[in-house]
Amino acid sequence: TALMSTRQPLIGIIKVYETIVTGYSSSVDETDSTPFITASGEWVRDGIVAADFLPLGTKVKIPEMFGQKIFVVEDRMHSRNADKVDIWFESKDLAKQFGKRKLQVQVIEETI
Repeated sequence: TALMSTRQPLIGIIKVYETIVTGYSSSVDETDSTPFITASGEWVRDGIVAADFLPLGTKVKIPEMFGQKIFVVEDRMHSRNADKVDIWFESKDLAKQFGKRKLQVQVIEETI
């Protein structure tokens, strides 16, 4: 569910979700047989996230961990993780170091 902060105005923010955020990398055991191609057909790169509950192309921020960095939803997850966000990392070690965290994800631009 979306939640909005009442402490300060969220200028430029469409929605805020509090959800589980994890990390993944481009390995077949974490993805599919094309681990470097996202569900949108793009090559993986820094700033890519997977999220089933947001349209592809949606731009989000995760300010608690990444400040003003903008991420783009370009990938999808297994249906059992439909309510989570998965951040792409260039190595499995970095993804494991990030781990699993409950964070606020701010939608700043949503595609239709």
